[in-house]
Amino acid sequence: MTVDARTRDRSEDPARDGATPLQEGAPDERRSDPEGQDQHPAQDNGPRGEPRGALLRRHPLASVLGLLVVMMGAACGFLYWNDAEHFASTDDAFIAARQFAIAPKVTGYLTAVPVTDNQYVAAGDVIARIDDRDYHVALAQAEAQVAAAQASIDNFDAQTRVQHAQVTANQAQVDQAQAALEFAREQAGRYQSLARTGASSVQNAQQYNSQLHQQQDALRSAQANVTLAERQIEALKAQHSNAVASLAQAKAQRDQAQLNLSYTTVMAAQAGRVVNLSAAVGQFAQPGTNLTMFVPDQVWITANFKENQLDTMRPGQAVTFHIDAYPERTLHGHVDSVQPGSGTAFSLLPAENATGNYVKIVQRVPVKIVMDDPPADVALGPGMSVVPEVRTDPTPSLYERLRAWL
Repeated sequence: MTVDARTRDRSEDPARDGATPLQEGAPDERRSDPEGQDQHPAQDNGPRGEPRGALLRRHPLASVLGLLVVMMGAACGFLYWNDAEHFASTDDAFIAARQFAIAPKVTGYLTAVPVTDNQYVAAGDVIARIDDRDYHVALAQAEAQVAAAQASIDNFDAQTRVQHAQVTANQAQVDQAQAALEFAREQAGRYQSLARTGASSVQNAQQYNSQLHQQQDALRSAQANVTLAERQIEALKAQHSNAVASLAQAKAQRDQAQLNLSYTTVMAAQAGRVVNLSAAVGQFAQPGTNLTMFVPDQVWITANFKENQLDTMRPGQAVTFHIDAYPERTLHGHVDSVQPGSGTAFSLLPAENATGNYVKIVQRVPVKIVMDDPPADVALGPGMSVVPEVRTDPTPSLYERLRAWL
């Protein structure tokens, strides 16, 4: 018999190798019971098939270190959460300012523009000059009109003084006529008595009686001259008032001419920076022409917080913020005010929630933050992004207490 045949016979007859053959129809003891439960449940093994208890016994130090790391992570997470509860932060914040356009009030050609783009200017510094020759001429004309009106007033004052003297002279003539009338009345009475007794002629009595009537007429004429002179004084007073009004008008025109002359020099009303300069020498400027934009020194932060962050936010609370342009700097400020309404309520096209399908969206409310220590060595302008943190809870957090204790 060959080797292959002996090997094949040994494999076909297991009894030859000492193995007990399975009886036909006998159940396999290695199979599961009828209820699907193993007779010998598997042990809880690790990732490599080893029992977990054995793994912990083989690596006790690693197990302890892992547990410590988990506990430290949980503690750090709780400290971070507890500290974050004392602050309210947003990245929807930017620097704001009341920037405005600088424009002239008079017409003319620009003769000088002594500033350049982004230059810092103080209050009163010259930004542009307009040709002022026409305005000097207008001012000279206005001053001449003022002088003419003043001369007219002086003339009326002199005429009034003369007229007062005339009234005095006419009053003297009235007194003289009054005295002459008294004498004529006495003469007429005396000669009438003499004529009745025959001591004098009737002709003399009639002559003195005629003189009496003449003196009466002379008195009335003198009195009329006095009244005429007084009426003339009243007319001179009216003309004097008209001249005074003309003088006031001339002075107003002179003041306007002086203002127009001063407007030829365009100056900065406050300290700030010249931005987006468009003025140039030789340019013809008209009233309202935009020469440059101006950003004043006074800037603040407008932070758009979510409305559910405003529950404990109040004016005066401390703020710590970072400017994206200068991330290495930590700046400080305080809450100045909270706008009484959401940002969309004051927009050009506010939301109309009463129409269409309504979807609730968390609104943002602008909060004004004033800087306590604005940096002077860098340029701050409208639109720069800021990330503020408002201290809404003044009590120290657990992290702060631990840091103070350590």
